[in-house]
Order: sequence, then C-alpha cells, then structure tokens
Amino acid sequence: MSRGNSYKMKSLINILCRFLLVALNIEAILGETSLARRKKMLQKVATTGVDLDSVYAHTLQRIREQKGGRSRLGMEVLMWVSHAERPLGIDELCHALAVDMESTDLDPENIPPRDTVLGSCLGLAVIDKETSVVRLIHYTLQEYLSRPGILPGAHKTLAQTCLVYLNYKKITDLPAYDVSILGDMPFLEYSSLYWGSHAGVELSDRAKSLALELLNRVGNHISATLLVQRMGNHHNCFLPYHQWPSLHYASYFGIVEVVAALIEREGCDINQSDCMGLTALVWAARQGNEGVVRLLLSRNDVNPDRPDEDGQTPLLWASFYGREGAVKLLLARNDVNPDRPDNHGQAPLQLASENGHEGVVKLLLARNDVNPDKPDSYGRAPLWWASFYGHEGVVKLLLARNEVNPDEPDNYGWAPLWSASKNGHEGVVKLLLARNDVNHDRPGHRGRTPLWWASYRGHEGVVALLLARNDINPSA
Repeated sequence: MSRGNSYKMKSLINILCRFLLVALNIEAILGETSLARRKKMLQKVATTGVDLDSVYAHTLQRIREQKGGRSRLGMEVLMWVSHAERPLGIDELCHALAVDMESTDLDPENIPPRDTVLGSCLGLAVIDKETSVVRLIHYTLQEYLSRPGILPGAHKTLAQTCLVYLNYKKITDLPAYDVSILGDMPFLEYSSLYWGSHAGVELSDRAKSLALELLNRVGNHISATLLVQRMGNHHNCFLPYHQWPSLHYASYFGIVEVVAALIEREGCDINQSDCMGLTALVWAARQGNEGVVRLLLSRNDVNPDRPDEDGQTPLLWASFYGREGAVKLLLARNDVNPDRPDNHGQAPLQLASENGHEGVVKLLLARNDVNPDKPDSYGRAPLWWASFYGHEGVVKLLLARNEVNPDEPDNYGWAPLWSASKNGHEGVVKLLLARNDVNHDRPGHRGRTPLWWASYRGHEGVVALLLARNDINPSA
C-alpha cells in the first residue's frame, strides 16, 4: 500500500472512530440503558467492520500520541475514572491529577482546567451535568479498560497518589478534627477513605513506605477522623475524641505487609482497644481480611476471643458480616468460644442467622459446642431471627436439627411462624407449616395470631397458606 493510501486509510479510521464515540456519547447522555438499544448499537458497530475493542484501542493510541503533557494526562484520567472505588466529581479528579509524586506539598498551579482534563482523553470521558461526576461514555469502555494489560499498575499508581497527597505538608498541617475544610480540599475525602483499598490490590515499596509514614502520625491526622466518621454513629466513638491506633487502621484495610511491619515495632500492643473498644483482630475479622486475621492469629500474644465493650468477640463480628474465611480461621482456635454471647445474649449463630449468612451458619452448626436453639436476652433463638427476616436457606438448616424447637416463642409469646407471617415471608411460612410440631394458630402478644397479622398487613400469599390449614381458626 502506498504512503498516500495508508494515510487515507488512517484518516478514515480516525473519522469512523470519532463517529462511533459520538454515537456512544449521545446514548450515554440520553441515559439509554435498555438491552435492546445496546444490542442495536453494537450491531451498527459490527456492520462497519470495526468492533468496539478496535475503536477503543485506536483511540487510546491517539491519546498516547498527543504532544506535551496531554498524553500522560489523558491516560491518567481514564485510569482514575475506570479504577476509582466510587465515581469521582470533576473537582476531585482535577486535584488527584495535580499530585506530583516527587513533591512534598500541593502546588495549586498543577491543578488542570476542566476542559483540559476532558479534552486530553479525546471524548472517552464526560461530566454528568446533574451530578458533576466524571464517567466513561459507555459501559463497554469500563469493561475494556478493566482488562489486564490495558492500564497496568493502575491500583498501585492510585494508592501512591492518595498516599503522597495525604503526606503533603498542607494536609498534615490541617487540624485533625475539622472536617469543614473538605470543600477546599476536594480530594481529601477520597484519598483518606480509599488509599487502603487500592494498596490492598497492589502495593508497591513506595506505597508501603508512604503508608507507614502516614500511620506514624495517624493520631493527629484528619484522614483517621474521616474514616472513623464514615463508620457511623452506631459505634461508641464520639468525634473529635477518637483514638484509632495505626495497627487498627492497617488491619481495617487488610494490608498484610503494613500490618506485619507495625506489629514488629517495639511497644506494639496487639490487643489494644480503640475508642470503639475494638482490637485490630476485630477490624480484620469484620472486614473479612483473611491475610491479616491469619497473621494476627499467628502471634502468641494475641487474644483471639477478647470481647469489646458490648461483649462482642472477633468471631461474633465475623459472623455478623458473613466473613466465612475469617470464621474458619477463628474456629480453628481452641481458645475461641464459638457459642459465646454478647451483652444482649446474642451468640455468633444468632447473628449469622439474623443476617442470612448460610455459609457461616453451616460452619457453626458443624460444631458440637454450639447450641443451635440458644435464645438471646429477648428469648429469640436463631430460628426466630431467620424466620423474622425471611432467610429460607438458614431456616432449612436450622429445622434439620433435632435440637431446634420450631415453635418456641420469645419473651413476648411470638413464635417463628408468627414472625414470618407478620412480615410476609411465604417461603418460610411454607417450611414451618410443613412441620407437625408447629402450632399454626398460636396467639402472640394481645392474642393476635399469625393469620391476624398476615391479614392486617395485606400478605395475601401468607393468608392463603394459613387458611388452607384445617387447624386454623379464621375468626381468631
């Protein structure tokens, strides 16, 4: 092919790619997400002889061929938008792009203009006008950019960027408890909450060093305040008087290498409680960070069954959140009581049943030292809780145990069938009605039966199931 024909072919491909990107952009702006519409769009692309992968690959090549800093900027925009833990606002993105890996402080002159940011990626990213969030033009582009090898080392780069930013002098000089400055520092919240998520995927030596530098000052760093604040008011930790040790911080994110470095430091108390009364092992277990759980349990000085102020142990937290891997590791310890209740009388099996975690329920039921019918302070056994929330799989597992009484009422006289009927859980009602040892007409508080509650709440399917029984009193 002659040089002239080659140039013409390249120009035609450029025009075609731009046309297709504009078409996808229009679809994104219109908010069209129906499967039929997507198939139609992709069929149009197929008839041109160029698939979307080719369009995206060609456009990325054009981005890389841009002059000056636009090439680097364009690829960084796509890296952030495609690999961020949540959608980024345009101001957040601009400040993230301004981070200089070799600088010790933020230079406002590095913050790129919005038009430059969007222009550098040649139309592959747009701003949502209603939310000011930056997003990719099409869902297929997200899938493409997430493939191995397209943007190698993305999480490593994002982790380093967040950590460099958090160690900037301008950030470390901020008051530790004043979150009112977030508007002036739009990248502060994201970097504080998600640096560990990226580092947990891919950790470089530089990021590890930066993380330890950050954790050295975590007691007086605003990032800890933001992270504790994110956890909500259900913890007994009132800002601005938080205390969150560096070991807890690293265990929360599950970064094994950083945790290992911290526990080797002289004076590290592996069983220390934070302002919420939780240990580092609790944070690792409740987050499901199995590598850190395994590391902490390998220490001779760890207390694997230490309760917090509410009597909740690492196993109880792991069971509540359904962290099967962490539960297995904890159950392998002889010094962990698998049936230990908290201050409200709730044991791990009850919390796993209440939240529908079948895998954890199976693990606990396999233990001879776990009572499958143990009531809490309200007289509610695991079956009661599973029935109340409609977890059919858990109900089946519990009903298969001979020790479980399927008709045991709580302290208010409410039995499992009552709780399932009141909440309209037809599948659970069927399972309980199939039992001969369940009183289908048992009245609860104020004499109200399962049928009364199902009727009152308009659960027609449950009403039909109950009325099909000959032993139901329809006038009760």
